[in-house]
Amino acid sequence: MYSIPSSLTSQVQDYSLTNNALSEHGFTLGGNWDYDHGSFDCALDEANKVWLRLPFDVTVGNLDSGSQESDLKIQFGQPYVLKHVYNDGLDKEAQPRAMGALMDQFSDPVDPDDEIESHWIERAKQKLNKVESMYPA
Repeated sequence: MYSIPSSLTSQVQDYSLTNNALSEHGFTLGGNWDYDHGSFDCALDEANKVWLRLPFDVTVGNLDSGSQESDLKIQFGQPYVLKHVYNDGLDKEAQPRAMGALMDQFSDPVDPDDEIESHWIERAKQKLNKVESMYPA
């Protein structure tokens, strides 16, 4: 993981407007969200191993399917780049289960916090600069 200083950090924004604007730049709501926090993620490579993540906390409302997105307010945390290197093939220690079959068949990452090459950091900074220009401090 590599943190990037940003003018976005600590900014409070409307969730719905931010989600729409960021989706036009390749960001999606990360799968690790909960009612009070989440992140907008953008893959920096075609293999989906290097990501720019814009974490946020929900300051007004709850991030769930029952909430009106227009009422949500979020506060950005410090952006960062992360890289995952995965094992190829199936996990030899996966246990066969009907419900967990899709989740357990793949191997864990070789190194979930692999070293990030400088060209990925530069690409992330360029992408972040475009996002920051939408939200002047």
